[in-house]
Amino acid sequence: MSSAGYQPLKTDDQAYDHPQGPPAGRGSPRSRRIAISVCFVVCAAALSLLYAFPPYFGPDTLTTSSSSPGALLDHEGPLKQCAASGPPPASPPAPVNPWASLTVPETTALTDWLNVPERALNLTPGTSAHISDNYIYHIGAWRPAKADALAYLADPQDTAPPDRYARVTIHHGAAAEPTVQDYLVGPLPVSGATGIRPLTEVYHRPEIPYNARGYTTLAELQPILIDVMPKMAEATQELFGGVALGLANDTLVGGAVGPLSFDGSFRRGWINWRRNVAGPYLHPVGFFLYVDMTGTDSNEWKLLKIVYNHQVFEGVDDFMGAFRNGTLRRLPARPDNHDIDWTTRKRPDGPRRDLDHLPGPRSVSFAGLRFRVDRETQYVSWMGWGMYLGFDRDMGLSLWDIKFRGERLIYELAPQEAIAQYAGNDPMQSTTAWLDRFFGMGGSVRDMLPGYDCPHEAVFLPATTNTFAGSITRERAICIFEHDSGRPITRHMGYAEGEFGAVRGYNLVVRSIATVGNYDYLFDYIFHIDGTIEVRLSASGYLQGGFWEPSQEGYGTAIRDTTMGSLHDHVINYKVDLDVAGEKNSLLFTHTHQEEVEQPWFEDDWGSTVLQQKITRTFIESEDDALLKFPYNFQGGYSLVNRDETNRWGIPRGYAIHPGYNPVHNTVVGSKRLLDNANWARYNLAVSKRKETEPTSSSMWNQNLPGAPMVNFHKFFDGENITQEDLVAWVNVGTHHLPQAEDSPNTRTNLAASSFFITPLNYFDFDVSMESLNAILLSPPKNSGDAWGYDDNGVKDSNCVPGPVPPFEYKGVNAFSLDGKLAPPESADEMRKGAEMYHRIKLEL
Repeated sequence: MSSAGYQPLKTDDQAYDHPQGPPAGRGSPRSRRIAISVCFVVCAAALSLLYAFPPYFGPDTLTTSSSSPGALLDHEGPLKQCAASGPPPASPPAPVNPWASLTVPETTALTDWLNVPERALNLTPGTSAHISDNYIYHIGAWRPAKADALAYLADPQDTAPPDRYARVTIHHGAAAEPTVQDYLVGPLPVSGATGIRPLTEVYHRPEIPYNARGYTTLAELQPILIDVMPKMAEATQELFGGVALGLANDTLVGGAVGPLSFDGSFRRGWINWRRNVAGPYLHPVGFFLYVDMTGTDSNEWKLLKIVYNHQVFEGVDDFMGAFRNGTLRRLPARPDNHDIDWTTRKRPDGPRRDLDHLPGPRSVSFAGLRFRVDRETQYVSWMGWGMYLGFDRDMGLSLWDIKFRGERLIYELAPQEAIAQYAGNDPMQSTTAWLDRFFGMGGSVRDMLPGYDCPHEAVFLPATTNTFAGSITRERAICIFEHDSGRPITRHMGYAEGEFGAVRGYNLVVRSIATVGNYDYLFDYIFHIDGTIEVRLSASGYLQGGFWEPSQEGYGTAIRDTTMGSLHDHVINYKVDLDVAGEKNSLLFTHTHQEEVEQPWFEDDWGSTVLQQKITRTFIESEDDALLKFPYNFQGGYSLVNRDETNRWGIPRGYAIHPGYNPVHNTVVGSKRLLDNANWARYNLAVSKRKETEPTSSSMWNQNLPGAPMVNFHKFFDGENITQEDLVAWVNVGTHHLPQAEDSPNTRTNLAASSFFITPLNYFDFDVSMESLNAILLSPPKNSGDAWGYDDNGVKDSNCVPGPVPPFEYKGVNAFSLDGKLAPPESADEMRKGAEMYHRIKLEL
């Protein structure tokens, strides 16, 4: 009889078509004997193969103890097939996720409601709108007030869930004075009670300038570029071996850089030209246009200047005149003009690595998955942890109501913004400062690759975001898996009773990956069994390459003859709304310093004094003092504690914000292109009093408003007292990216990574990871030479045969039109346009 949760091992391939057991007539003892005989033959053949292919296999790789086919059998009979890999169901604390994203039917109904004539919004469908029209740019869920959400979670049987509202962004391009407006619309679902009002209380200026508007389609930049580039085709063909004529076989593509404005009074940008090949970001040709796109009338847009080889030209005629009369100083011919494979992910020619033809090890939960998932509410639980998942267009995955051992630790854990600020000796690199919330980190999430982005047994969850063209659902937007860290979380080798043992260091990982133009960002939330959360950000994808020439020295590294990787900083900001033993917390600074102490017991030959460390603990009481950097040499750190709640030893219970690896803040401070729109990046962390009017440290509009941002983070800090208040920690991770040849074709996630830990600080009375049953305790032998005794809490390693790995499949995206119906599939080229936006501009007639 099979153990609970297991099925008998199938005896042939066809048996996998019958997950509930063998069909009638095929489970007889005779069939099992035949199957075992077949197994013997197959095993013998496999052993002969092991000896046939040195150096990958050979007699020295085998052990005699298990060489007999009988080793496949345990004392009770054949190995059984492992339990089904699906997660057991979770039990959410409340049946409704207050932070859930809007569904496609909800956004469709809302779109219809907004288009009713009495709303007087005069809307044009986003799929056919021009920048001079009014159209809906985005619809997304607006998160409820914290008090309302907590009231519901505290008593979900007798308290209704908070009303659902949507944030609706409309581009009012048809207005006499074009502007962008965010609206709060609700409650939802749409009914007679639904209303609409401007959403202004979360911003620090009254309106969103139209010149800071969101990006829609490539057609926005076509009018000016399709006018000037064909006029220079003779020169671009001779200088760069390429043209941009608006034809399908164009060999040059453009890429715009930001910000496009300082305060919203203009919209101008540099266009950098690249070869139209795979990985165009690493094929710049060193040719730049500066264009003015202010206003909604493209007939008034103009080319302001052209830059080539450090020469500035006032227009097409000026540049072409120099090209034809011989006064143009040309860049030297480069030897790699036709070398493109190095920027693809094709495997390069070269020797095979030993045994690399074999698949590597993979994670298998032999006894079944140990985490629970409720797909309807997107609630996840594991080893005392529980949390709801949220998702939005701006920044993607967020975690809510995170509890451990029954107590809420964090109300909200969510990324806020991601900057990349560049340097270089050309118009593109020296003026680039990206804020990726503008492009939509959540809207840029792609389906992850099973077995590559996440383990095969990971559980995938979908996410839906909305655009001006409709809604998009990614079925594999989020993955969840348990991970064996490969190291104990605690251990000690000792000899006294109870000293010797170890606890296995398992983690739960919740992951999402966003591809924003050239860069890929891996967002990881890693839960440990001791009550620690590790927040990790890793980067991959393509560098934003510059054209390499001697004058670029110091601004990057040559990674090919004509390409350099450009020096830049990444800084990513997170919101951590900690509720440590309640909502009332204080900010504690703990640090060490050196002291010289004189004591009467010191011996004369050592002197009368000793140098040592001493701990100092200080409470920071004002927001103005809470813009923070980690101490020199990391001699101390910051934590949120509840001064009214103590552990058994009378110490305030707290959670520390502990630096992980590579904690950085932004290097360049004061640049006009990153002045006040990302001032949070100047610190390692900051702590402010929580307010509903300060939900995020940035906004999607900040990209193009560095001089007058919609959200100015510094305005959160206005001298308020932060003693025993509901506090929010704003924490940064990032990388000072000094590129190297090994960044091609793509940056590696093992190096381009940063993290921080949210870890208990006197929150418990002891190390709660000791509660884990996945631990072992050894006892000394009673007789010398005997084996040590052990207690493994009855948790034995399971032995079973994993089911087959499903064939790899990647389908892409489910797109829905504005009417909510499933849209017809797009070609890869159309998907590419929507994904790369103005990071890659291919002209079209």
